[in-house]
Amino acid sequence: MLSLMEQDIISITVYDKRQGLSWEMYVEPLGDNVYRAVENELFSDITIGTEFRTWINKEGQHQVLKILKASPYTTRQFMLSRDVSETQYRALGEEIRKHGGYWQTDMGGIASISLPAGCTMDLDELLRDLKRNRKP
Repeated sequence: MLSLMEQDIISITVYDKRQGLSWEMYVEPLGDNVYRAVENELFSDITIGTEFRTWINKEGQHQVLKILKASPYTTRQFMLSRDVSETQYRALGEEIRKHGGYWQTDMGGIASISLPAGCTMDLDELLRDLKRNRKP
């Protein structure tokens, strides 16, 4: 059974004229054509927590009219290394969650990490540790 929050999450096709891109995205509806992103879009500046207003264009897409509220997270992306074990990546993901952040993988090897503003987690140091401790 879905929780109340999961029931409120929907998938929409977003079109951003500024970037000339369209994509499918999971969002939380906040009002008439107002949404909050619940995931990161790999090629857009609309990331988890961004609130935006749309209108339905002639293709039936949700065309972005305005960013109403920037994401409260700082998002960084990097390529996953085959030299790092899945166990090590899971440990990194758990550490990110402990700090109130989110971890997402796209296209089989691009990781997006979103950390709350003001987070004291040293992501660069954790990534260096992964490289130093990679699998044999």
